[in-house]
Amino acid sequence: MRSEFLTLLLTLALGAVGAAIAVILALPAPYLTGPAALVSLASVMGLRTHIPNLLRDLCFLVIGIGLGAGINPDMLAAAAAWPVSMMALSLALVAIFLGGAAALERFFLFDRLTARLAASPGHLSFVLSLSADAKADISVIAVVQSIRVLALTLLVPLAVAVMSGADLSMGTRSGAVMAWPVLAGLIALAAALGWGLKHLTVPAAYLLGGFALSALGHATDLAPGLVPNWLALPAFTIMGTLIGTRFSGTTWSQILRALGAASLLAGLALAATVAAALAVNWTLGLPITTLLIAYAPGGLETMAAISVMLEADPAFVAFHHAFRVVLLTFLVPAMMPRARD
Repeated sequence: MRSEFLTLLLTLALGAVGAAIAVILALPAPYLTGPAALVSLASVMGLRTHIPNLLRDLCFLVIGIGLGAGINPDMLAAAAAWPVSMMALSLALVAIFLGGAAALERFFLFDRLTARLAASPGHLSFVLSLSADAKADISVIAVVQSIRVLALTLLVPLAVAVMSGADLSMGTRSGAVMAWPVLAGLIALAAALGWGLKHLTVPAAYLLGGFALSALGHATDLAPGLVPNWLALPAFTIMGTLIGTRFSGTTWSQILRALGAASLLAGLALAATVAAALAVNWTLGLPITTLLIAYAPGGLETMAAISVMLEADPAFVAFHHAFRVVLLTFLVPAMMPRARD
């Protein structure tokens, strides 16, 4: 028990130091990218890092509430354009998935089943469960997917900064904060909803529970205001730290074996995301920042955190990432029989 507590304190301290360094260096989305980079490095160097499930779920809950706090009627009125955008996202996901799998087979000599599971653009827990059932190389898949998520966490804010000129310092946010009784009530109700969704095996249950109730509260003006910085910034930092802990127990040989494959997948994902975002931006005139975050296959929780940081359209981002998870739930298994040929 004492050892686990000390590991938690060390992990959180590393995340805080990473965030501070990123703020000093003026890196994009510093409270997410700094902890992710430093904790990943420490984990690979052999330090044991860990975030307990209770703290993880609380972090997701706060990020979900922050995501829902950006909802307003004007955003929901723009939903008529979403079918075209969802089609663009679908095409990008198929290109990333099949193109990445083919490249892993040809250039890295992965067997077909492992290549397709490793190339899945997200839905990590589902992919790993399929990997175990299908007797694929689960250790390679886990490391490749973890490096891919880390790379997109670092690269998506950079791409947004380059293409949009948005302020990613997170120094200021517009709008009043929630009154603490409203915030406390929202957290309690969202936690109950998240618990229920989790028992229904809904992915990212606490994030979606927080988002749903916060969006309802803001759309009806029953729970106005933003999540205060004293709660939001630690949640972002823990999110980044959590990404880094995925490498705890990973050896350098595993990293080196997976690095080339993961880099290729991350590069392909970023290229397809940028291409789809530019096409929809040109066709529908939707903001490039929102499109990049909505299309990037970097994990629902991670992209939700980035969207809150950059004040992107939260309903658009959340809906597209939820759609991505649903699409992959059907697409990945559909490819597996062919992988056994």
